[in-house]
Amino acid sequence: MSFEEDDRVVLHDEHSEFDGETGTITQTMESMFGDVTYTISFEDGQEAGVPEDALEAAEDEDADEE
Repeated sequence: MSFEEDDRVVLHDEHSEFDGETGTITQTMESMFGDVTYTISFEDGQEAGVPEDALEAAEDEDADEE
């Protein structure tokens, strides 16, 4: 699953201070090898260079409105 800017995601990276937190994707970057990494903004900062497999789509708080 790929993500786009403004998507809400949960970070799963035990080496990150934001592990388990929900944030918003602020930037996507594609390497020359076709790998995509993301910059995620959290309430207390941001994490850059996050690979797709470390992210999970956040539960939609407004799921009833779809």
